Amino acid sequence: MLGNYFSSKTLGRKLFLSYGNKVNVIMDLIEEEYVDSVNMKDMVENVIPELINELDPHSSYIPADQILRTNEELEGSFGGIGIGFVVQEDTIMVVNVIEGGPSEQAGIEAGDRLVTIEDSVFTGAGISVDSIKDRLRGVIGTKVRIGIKKKTADQIVDYEIIRGSISENTILASYQVDEGIGLLKIQKFARSTYDEFLQALAKLSNAGCTAFILDLRSNPGGILDIAINMANDFLSPGQLIVYTEGKSVQKVEAVANGTGSFQNNRLVVLMDELSASASEVFAGAMQDNDRGLIIGRRSYGKGLVQKPIQLSDGSALRLTIARYYTPSGRCIQRDYVLGKSDIYEQDWIDRFSHGESFFQDSIKFDENLKYYTSSGRVVYGGGGIMPDIFVPRDTTGITSYFMNLENTEIFYRYAFRYVDSRRDQLKKFKDYESLYQYLKSQPILNEVVEFAESQGIKRRTNLIYISSKLIEKYTIGYIAGNVLGNEWVYPIIMKDDPVITKAIESLKKEPFANLLRGNR
Repeated sequence: MLGNYFSSKTLGRKLFLSYGNKVNVIMDLIEEEYVDSVNMKDMVENVIPELINELDPHSSYIPADQILRTNEELEGSFGGIGIGFVVQEDTIMVVNVIEGGPSEQAGIEAGDRLVTIEDSVFTGAGISVDSIKDRLRGVIGTKVRIGIKKKTADQIVDYEIIRGSISENTILASYQVDEGIGLLKIQKFARSTYDEFLQALAKLSNAGCTAFILDLRSNPGGILDIAINMANDFLSPGQLIVYTEGKSVQKVEAVANGTGSFQNNRLVVLMDELSASASEVFAGAMQDNDRGLIIGRRSYGKGLVQKPIQLSDGSALRLTIARYYTPSGRCIQRDYVLGKSDIYEQDWIDRFSHGESFFQDSIKFDENLKYYTSSGRVVYGGGGIMPDIFVPRDTTGITSYFMNLENTEIFYRYAFRYVDSRRDQLKKFKDYESLYQYLKSQPILNEVVEFAESQGIKRRTNLIYISSKLIEKYTIGYIAGNVLGNEWVYPIIMKDDPVITKAIESLKKEPFANLLRGNR
């Protein structure tokens, strides 16, 4: 009887369904007729990611509470107080203060201890870096109260700081790596990257650099237009940079306009398996136009373009709307199946197990995806950009002990401790070379090992011997970063890097143009 009653009620309602409104109808039915009360807001937030997961691997949904952090990543700036910090022995230590930033203007210095934020105590076990960032960052112009303990004083001093616009350097380092050769390490393509790029090139040009190495290794990409602007600076007028096309998006070409200031400078681009998206756009434009030499390992293989779509509740959708194609017409997107992101990621991991990071002949390309550069060299679409000169992954000195130190941030934490106890002594070093020579004469290795042991990392004598040079180099790099600025970490850690060494050798070869045409 009950079954017949409810059946007649349901049949009495006409539910006009289509693929467009079926999800809404089901959600309404759950809210109106489900046996228990359901939090529909949470249900929607859980359903949307599952829906997007049925698309390609790069479309994504960003909840409202994550949108600020995501936008900061793309903008290259955020609202903050302008300090770098590390959590050491359950205490927040100020590592550096941004020059001209709100904290410097307030009188906060490297070595100060941050004790309270908005009257909440931030000391003891359990404090996390993310929770600290969430409290210190905010809308530009708003105030935040912090309590600081100076190293030379016992009392806590309260500061009220107005958050300012803090630029996040997306170019990690720019320096002369060899006579006449400048190197730029670019971490990502954010809104601020192009301005940083021009400033770095101008600085290196003024220092006498006429050839450049752009290190895009582990660069995941970012804003497409920034990569296009950078490519324009190296290409001749009329040369195609990239074009995009999709089912609902007409073909759009980006072409060099001839205003670039570095059209005739020698260029090498460094890539690896973590170089993706906008990095591949830039590298593809240089390779297909025979403009720059690509050195390293095969790139990630992301050839899809996402459009950010803001939703009314503050959340956002990054929906794939097009593919991008390099000047020769190739799309370097790896194969994928809709809704099978796990298989897509596993395919990338399988590259390592197949040995492609170490052996060039283990990399296979589809002969049906063969394309040609402007000089007639063969290049392939699908699966990333293959470098012109392959350099295998360097594992010299890498042991499980070294990786343990790196993963637990021992180098960074020890470096701060070292500098914090010798600030007055280290202030006399004003340049990298004198500081480097001084640190090389110190018992750095033994002290790092002892510090690691105090942090619960067991001493492994044989592995320490194998990794000794790397341990010393990384530690000195982070100490130099604390003393002279973060831009000096990379040059020291990358000293004698085989990929950079190969780039320098290539740029010195005569004539360099032969390398671009495949004559090696």
